[in-house]
Amino acid sequence: MSNPLLDTTGLPHFAQIKPEHVTPAITELLAVADAALERATSDEVPADYDAMSAVLDVATERLHSAWGAVAHLNHVADNPELRAVYNENIPKITEFHTRLGADERLYAKYKAIATSPAATRLNAARKKALSNAMRDFVLSGAELQGAARERYAQIQERHAALTTAYSEHVMDATDSYALYVDESRLAGVPDDVKQASRAAAEAEGKPGHKLTLHFPSYFPVMQYGDDRALRQELYTAYATRASDLGKPEHDNSAIMKELLELRQEEAKLLGYQNFAEVSLVPKMADSPQQVLDFLRDLAKRARPYAERDLAELREFARTELGLADLQSWDVPYASEKLKEARYAFSDQEVKQYFTEPKVLSGLFRIIETLFEVSIRPDEAEVWNPNVRFFRIERQATMGPSGSPQLVGQFYLDPYARTGKRPGAWMDDVRGRWARPEGRTQTPVAHLVCNFTPPSGGKPALLTHDEVTTLFHEFGHGLHHMLTQVNDIGVAGISGVEWDAVELPSQFMENFCWEWDVLKHLTAHVDSGEPLPRALFDKMLAAKNFQSGLQTLRQIEFALFDMRLHSEPGAEADIQKLVDEVRREVSVMAPPAFNRFQHSFSHIFAGGYSAGYYSYKWAEVLSADAWSAFEETSALDPETGRRYREAILEAGGSRPAMESFKAFRGREPRIDALLRHQGMA
Repeated sequence: MSNPLLDTTGLPHFAQIKPEHVTPAITELLAVADAALERATSDEVPADYDAMSAVLDVATERLHSAWGAVAHLNHVADNPELRAVYNENIPKITEFHTRLGADERLYAKYKAIATSPAATRLNAARKKALSNAMRDFVLSGAELQGAARERYAQIQERHAALTTAYSEHVMDATDSYALYVDESRLAGVPDDVKQASRAAAEAEGKPGHKLTLHFPSYFPVMQYGDDRALRQELYTAYATRASDLGKPEHDNSAIMKELLELRQEEAKLLGYQNFAEVSLVPKMADSPQQVLDFLRDLAKRARPYAERDLAELREFARTELGLADLQSWDVPYASEKLKEARYAFSDQEVKQYFTEPKVLSGLFRIIETLFEVSIRPDEAEVWNPNVRFFRIERQATMGPSGSPQLVGQFYLDPYARTGKRPGAWMDDVRGRWARPEGRTQTPVAHLVCNFTPPSGGKPALLTHDEVTTLFHEFGHGLHHMLTQVNDIGVAGISGVEWDAVELPSQFMENFCWEWDVLKHLTAHVDSGEPLPRALFDKMLAAKNFQSGLQTLRQIEFALFDMRLHSEPGAEADIQKLVDEVRREVSVMAPPAFNRFQHSFSHIFAGGYSAGYYSYKWAEVLSADAWSAFEETSALDPETGRRYREAILEAGGSRPAMESFKAFRGREPRIDALLRHQGMA
């Protein structure tokens, strides 16, 4: 194959893609997409939805597939050569999409489609796709003229470069940190973590143990390490990543300021008061003030519980651990000790029962039972030996053969490694689409986590939090893969309001707290015995441990995000705003050197700018949706079918509120969330 990126008819050829393939392929595919744009806007193609799609969507989807493969490799297999060509081509991709979204000729063609008699005969999904397209043309500057149009395009190109640089700084700051310590300093740290850190040091020919800021290395030391000075040293490094207090070459300070200035300038060009207003146009929330009111109301409800949580923690740390001055680097450690004392179990004890193979098979069984599908291993080219590929099938109800019907496929990349972006996420490889040439394209997803790899000949062990993370990302994946919508713009997660997109992911987390479900996810790594009911009961009793503190922490992030993007001028002193929000919300302010905003990739390099509140709003939706299963049972197929059809299969083909009401028969209520989190 001369250039694997040019073959976009099937799955990406990840094993064959090399940095030298990127620029020639993207150059060629951009030329094809440019030619398609010219043809689509000419008299040759009528103002007809299908005719336009056959020309333009086919070309742009091919470009999306190729660039998506490059961007994915940049996130999970970063190296200097790939990064260089990725950054070289980002401006070209951005320029094309900016020009496409603001093309007056294309906008006029779609307006003609929207106002034609034929528009009334479009099905609901296509009407929604057309409505979204009209809205997005306006938000993409299609109605701007002259200098304003040129400036808008410049902003988009610069914004894309800055978000990439921000993400790279966080990754580089994380990857470049290493602390080598003797075993004596790791008292209290779990054996599997020590084995991994020893192996990491040995791989470099160094004695002792290598600690990093990657979460599977960092957090167990914070949670279990008895060496307070070591916890303080690691916390300081983690809390100052990519900031003015770290290495200058990784400092995100100037990038953050410029990003915010560009976003506010974009808002003014589009006729809005601030960027938050722009961000909310395609969301469920009506205004920044509505979001602020929601967050502050929730903070008011949670605060008494958070104050109680902190008072209990301080007292325990003082009397039982000798920590009279509880600091931020003590909180995970003291919290774990308090949880062990109160509920007589530790996360480390629980972790021994959650082997990755058992968790995966249990997760698959849930999906198969509830959503009437089958999950099978499949084959595809992958970018790392630890990546696996699966297919989701539904037993065909029609046809003489009765052969299974392919619903979707997914890649699973579970383990942390150098060159891989921190965190966990779902991303699309391609969406469901009734293609113009007549075949139905099935959806494919990436499911990416950063768990500790297997070691010592044993399978990988997951904490209960990591199990929950896995279920969360699978919820996104199911939303993408189980859709039955055939218009690519509103199939699966496409077109779903951003503040509703977390509903299916957070919904899946609830299964991690159901005994009839959880017992099938567990087998002790040594004995093979399932999780004891008595241990589960302790976990359940501890489920809402410090829920007040955790709720306020999320509200702090969301409030900071919304104020940052709704108050022009806030970029002049971001730290000042951080401090103001903490004074309003936090019950225990972190040290003055904490620079969490410098690695807050969700809002500076992801899609959550003026949208981080979505996590809390989606918790309201998911808790209320889950209450329908509480009324029947966690694995009730009938309730699962209604949920699948109303939420997952509908995708973005209608407003999220309509989908929610189709499932629950009413609008969402906050009481289920408060009850689930012990704050009723």
